Amino acid sequence: MADPRIKTLKIKTGVVKRLTKEKLMYIKETDQQLEKVKKLKESGSDESVIKKQEEVLRESQMMIPDTQRRLKAAFDDLKSVIADCEELKEEVDYLNAKKFLAEAETEI
Repeated sequence: MADPRIKTLKIKTGVVKRLTKEKLMYIKETDQQLEKVKKLKESGSDESVIKKQEEVLRESQMMIPDTQRRLKAAFDDLKSVIADCEELKEEVDYLNAKKFLAEAETEI
């Protein structure tokens, strides 16, 4: 029977992977929205349109710290699970977890 810790590793790895992607997506969305607001201001668009787009920009900006906080918590959680599973270091899921942990560390 497979070790139940492998399932935990898979789940925790998936959470870190998803949150890393989510954070990068919010950063990209914020940059795009910032550019959009800038273009609207330069083109002299209607003030209500600009305000609405600035509101969308602020919402995207607010999501980055929240996602960062959740990523840090998931990162720490995965790190502790990996530390408890040293004897599984030959398993593919363990190696994947270590890989995604290293990738996510650049985003913490």
